[in-house]
Amino acid sequence: MTTTDINTAQAVRKTRRMPAEVNILLVLVGIALLFEILGWIFQGQSFLGNMARLKIMILQVSVIGIIAVGVTQTIITGGIDLSSGSLVGAVAMVSMSLAQTGAYGLDRVLYPGLTDLPVIIPVAVGLLVGLAAGFVNGWLIAYTKIPPFIATLGMMVAARGFAKWYTKGAPISFPTESFAFIGSGMMPVLIFVIVAVIFYILMKYTRYGKFTYAIGANEVAARVSGINVERQKVKIYMVAGLLSGLAAIVVAARGQTAQAGMGLMYELDAIAMAVIGGTSLTGGRGSILGTAIGMVIFGVIISGFTFLRLDAYYQEMMKGVIIVAAVIVDTYRQKKGSKS
Repeated sequence: MTTTDINTAQAVRKTRRMPAEVNILLVLVGIALLFEILGWIFQGQSFLGNMARLKIMILQVSVIGIIAVGVTQTIITGGIDLSSGSLVGAVAMVSMSLAQTGAYGLDRVLYPGLTDLPVIIPVAVGLLVGLAAGFVNGWLIAYTKIPPFIATLGMMVAARGFAKWYTKGAPISFPTESFAFIGSGMMPVLIFVIVAVIFYILMKYTRYGKFTYAIGANEVAARVSGINVERQKVKIYMVAGLLSGLAAIVVAARGQTAQAGMGLMYELDAIAMAVIGGTSLTGGRGSILGTAIGMVIFGVIISGFTFLRLDAYYQEMMKGVIIVAAVIVDTYRQKKGSKS
C-alpha cells in the first residue's frame, strides 16, 4: 500500500467517525436507561417517568452548568479555574446585600429615606465583581506566567475569605421580589440555555473561539500566527469570572438567601461536567454542546443515586470515580487519535 493509499484510508476513517457529542449523547441515553432498569428492579417504579424528579434534577445542575460553560473555555486553553465556587459565595453576598428589601438592607439603616434599589444594580455589581476576579486570574496567568492551578487556587482562598469577611459570616436574606424572580420557576434553566447558545456560537463561529482553540492546541504556533495570547487568556478568564458571578446571582435569587459557604465544591462539579462532556484537560479540544450534555449526564447520575437511595457519602465517592473515569477515557481517546 502506498503512502497516498494510507493517507486516503485515514481520511475516510476520519470522515466516518461520529462527532464526539454524538458519542456523549449515546452515553447519556445508556446511563438513563440503566437507572430506569435499576429503578424497576430495586424500587418498583420508573426513574424517567417521574417528571417532577427530572425537573428538580435539571434545576439543580443548571446553575453549575452556567459555571461549566466558562470553565470549559479555560480548560480548552490548557488551563483550569478553581476559583469559580468561591466566587459564587463572594458574589452572592455582595449582590444580596444590595438586593434586600427596605426593611432589612444595610444601606437603608444608614440612609433611612432610601428606597429599594432597582434590580439592575445588584445584578450589575455582582457581575462586575465576578468580571474583576476573572481579570485578576487572567492577568496573573497571562503576564506573570503563574500556572493556572496556582493563580486560581489563590483566588479561591481569597474569594472565600472575602465572602466571610463581608458580613462577618452572617447570612443575608429577604431580597426584593424583582431579584427573587431571577431564580424563580424554570428561570435558572432558561438562563443556562441562553448562556450556552451564546457561547456555542462564539466558540464555533467567531475569532474568539478560534483563538481559544488555537492556544490550547499549540500556544507557540498560535503566537507565531499573530494571536495575542496574553490578551486572549485574560478575556477567557474574565468570561469565566463573569459566568461565575451570574451563577451566584441565580443561586442566591433561587434560595432567597446568601451565605459565605455557598458554591462549595461547585468548581469541581463544573470541571467534571466539562470533562464528561469531552473537554480534554490537556487543552485544544472540547465544546459547549458537549459540556451541556455532560451537565445532564452528571445530573442524571446524581439524581439516579438519590433515586436508588444511595447514601450521600457514596455519592461523593462516585463523583470522584466519574471524574477519574472521564480523564482515563480522554487519555485513551487521545492515544487512539494520535495512532490513527
